[in-house]
Amino acid sequence: MKIVTATVISAKQINSAVVLVESSWKHPVYQKKIIRSKKYLVHNSVGAKEGDLVEITSSRPLSARKHFTITKIIKK
Repeated sequence: MKIVTATVISAKQINSAVVLVESSWKHPVYQKKIIRSKKYLVHNSVGAKEGDLVEITSSRPLSARKHFTITKIIKK
């Protein structure tokens, strides 16, 4: 199971939320920090709201686009 920390950017749907996962790495030649981001549609059973920092884990496919579930809210 993959566990990732993400930020909720939209929680307007029923039992679903859109989260933003950011990852950073240093370029091997230019030594510049590069930040990449990706949005995921997740199952929101804990009631997270916009701006919350949450922990998401991979799960079985819940729909065509939902493959992650919010397990806990780290920071409101």
